[in-house]
Amino acid sequence: MPISKILNGPSDDGIERMAVFFRGHAFAPHRHDTYAVGLTSAGVQAFTYRGVTRRCLPGEAFVLHPDEKHDGRPGDERGFGYRVAYIDPALLLTAAGTGHLPFIRDPVSGDTQLAEAIQEVVQAQEGDANDVALTSSLARLADVMLRLAGTAPTSAMRVHPPGLHAARNLLIAKGAARASMQELEAASGLSRWELARQFRAAYGVSPHRYNLLRRLGVARDLLAENQPLADIALSCGFADQAHFSRHFKSAFGLSPGRWRALSGSR
Repeated sequence: MPISKILNGPSDDGIERMAVFFRGHAFAPHRHDTYAVGLTSAGVQAFTYRGVTRRCLPGEAFVLHPDEKHDGRPGDERGFGYRVAYIDPALLLTAAGTGHLPFIRDPVSGDTQLAEAIQEVVQAQEGDANDVALTSSLARLADVMLRLAGTAPTSAMRVHPPGLHAARNLLIAKGAARASMQELEAASGLSRWELARQFRAAYGVSPHRYNLLRRLGVARDLLAENQPLADIALSCGFADQAHFSRHFKSAFGLSPGRWRALSGSR
């Protein structure tokens, strides 16, 4: 049977993203010059890798290393779907900061931290992408992959509190505006990779997430005013009302319209 669907995402950041669904025969044996990291979203994804048939179930992650031959096919008659990001090894090497690439022996993993990190990377171009989001997601992915490879640094992370405070204060001052990685590097005196790791360690969230939550807080306050939701979305740096609504509900558990109605605003 023919391919059902392949959707290519934008690749302005050097990472190619795809959402795929197949029925019947899929990929013949082939190789990539990139890492392929992804999540199976539906069905059973079966592939031969290093001479062994592997099966990846919905919610499980897969990591295929550069220049490793593999194929791809449905594990049963229902077909299968997945989302994947193809990452240049040089980009991951820089993010890792260890001088070597992580090698994960088992290409299929049920590790929840790996799945969450891959989810961040494959979604990084969906409406709210910038260099802060990309840096945060790649640093997290590199750290998880190094841990699974058994090559994570053993020494405790050294943090720079003054720089972190300066970065956080900049994000607070930004309010509804989006921050860039260049601004955060200048404020903190840290490299983007140092900042991404240290900020998460100090405050529990990435710089991107912290900025997003500040913007959502401003948007929540604006709901008390009689502004159209689409205008609030744009003024707080969201691509459109749907993008704003998705993030708002994720953060506060209610849609913006429902929040406004329950708070007594119209």
